[in-house]
Amino acid sequence: MSDVQAQEGRSPSKRLVTNVPRLDFITKGGLIQGSSYAIIGPPGSGKTVLANQIAFQHVRNGGKALYVTLLSESHGRMLENLSQMKFFDASAIPDRLQYLSAYRDLEKEGLKGLLDLVRKHAQPHGATLLIIDGMDAAKEFARSDLSFKRFLQDLQTFCSILGCTSLLLAPHHEGEIHPENTAVDGIFELSLWLHGPRAVRELIAIKFRGGPSLLGRHEVEISDEGMVIHPRTEVQFAHPAAEGREDRIRMPFGIPRLDDAMRGGLLSGSTSLLLGAPGTGKTLLGLRFLLEGARAGQPGFYFGFFETPPRLIEKALGTGMKDFKKYVDEGLIEIQWQPPLEHNLDALAERLLERIDARKVDRLRLFIDGVAGFRSAAVYPDRMGRFFSALTHQLRMMDVTTLYSDETPLFSPGVDMPQPEAASTVENVILLRYVELRSQLYRLLSIMKMRESAYDSSIREFSISEDGITVADTFESAESILTGHARMTSRGATAGLGPKSALDAPLGAKKAKAPKRKTPKAKAPKSKPRTGASRRGRA
Repeated sequence: MSDVQAQEGRSPSKRLVTNVPRLDFITKGGLIQGSSYAIIGPPGSGKTVLANQIAFQHVRNGGKALYVTLLSESHGRMLENLSQMKFFDASAIPDRLQYLSAYRDLEKEGLKGLLDLVRKHAQPHGATLLIIDGMDAAKEFARSDLSFKRFLQDLQTFCSILGCTSLLLAPHHEGEIHPENTAVDGIFELSLWLHGPRAVRELIAIKFRGGPSLLGRHEVEISDEGMVIHPRTEVQFAHPAAEGREDRIRMPFGIPRLDDAMRGGLLSGSTSLLLGAPGTGKTLLGLRFLLEGARAGQPGFYFGFFETPPRLIEKALGTGMKDFKKYVDEGLIEIQWQPPLEHNLDALAERLLERIDARKVDRLRLFIDGVAGFRSAAVYPDRMGRFFSALTHQLRMMDVTTLYSDETPLFSPGVDMPQPEAASTVENVILLRYVELRSQLYRLLSIMKMRESAYDSSIREFSISEDGITVADTFESAESILTGHARMTSRGATAGLGPKSALDAPLGAKKAKAPKRKTPKAKAPKSKPRTGASRRGRA
């Protein structure tokens, strides 16, 4: 410890843990004890909520806090609003958490009166956390920016000697310059802006002296839990602590020809993408994957956005999966449905990963039904590639065998991936698609990609009935199906398409008529030449 640190009674190794969800993760352990921090942001961004949440958590951990207001809002109204929050504890006031109004002292004696008031109450109270709410009012009483910085320096010196961490709250609008920002040890900027009709709150740790912090924008939610911060997934899970398992096994679907095409099923710990148009059977195939695992004693987890648990169970029962509900009731298969609300992208990832971690199971099968649910929650679409890469890698390190589903256009001449970056992220891609033959729609299935394993890439018919899901033999009669120009060939009849026939022309073309064979007319027999005797007798 340096002489300056010893004189100020400050140790950079000591942290004030805020217990605000994931704020301590962003600051790599909490606020540095004895330091000063500015919390700035526009009205409604959550400055007061955040400061009070830190204060109540601090006194719950054994500390003492002094909350000084310079605003016209009464303490009674502020506390009435805070009483709806779960962190609020009326029993902590005023013994451990003391509220103090300093506006009149500031109005009468300026910054000196404010400083004297803080000194008068902080030391006898034994405050280890000081919060001054409304620094813009204090700034108005400063003769110049220099005098305001001197006030901040005197305040910081007093707090450092006392071993007290200080939070200074001030409104902030884009483009404004705050002279106090250069004097404090850290700056947390809260923002509130509109993304279409959606209101978005974010937090940025602009400055954090004395230790590392997680830089960049992080979305914020305010509810009855208080403020919850959601660090960006691609940064939060940039360095997974665990290594993936090496004893990998095959994870079959329980559909014979599909499992045979995959040489026994998907490899455990891998990530696969079910790609297909609406109605091609992606959800049913994902449910079948979970059911086959449950039958083998492997736990399953459904994470979806569009169908409620009762509808999913009903769908499974109607397609031959009679024991699906039994495994759901037993808890071997868990269904987590995300209601159609305004979701936060990183909150969804946290909810998924935290639930998987809480189950403490091995060889988990995960089906994420609808990548579009994540996509619709993204405020910054260009993040999606990095987001899915980080999420997929974290699931892989947890030995989770993941199956995503994503939609393609209903009818398209080509195959376009809605998330092109996913091609390099996932190990396996299974394509489900419609084809029209003889004025009827048929489902086709093909394995487009399978890393670390041999596979059969043949196009096969995929059918769904009350008896279950079946994958037929090679669909030899459909040529160029991936380009949308299917045609019948004479190599064989399509399974399930009726009696055999051989059509060499493309579908829709008129059958060429065979040229008519001309039947030669019967010729009259040639007359024999007359002999001389016959001529003489007739004469």
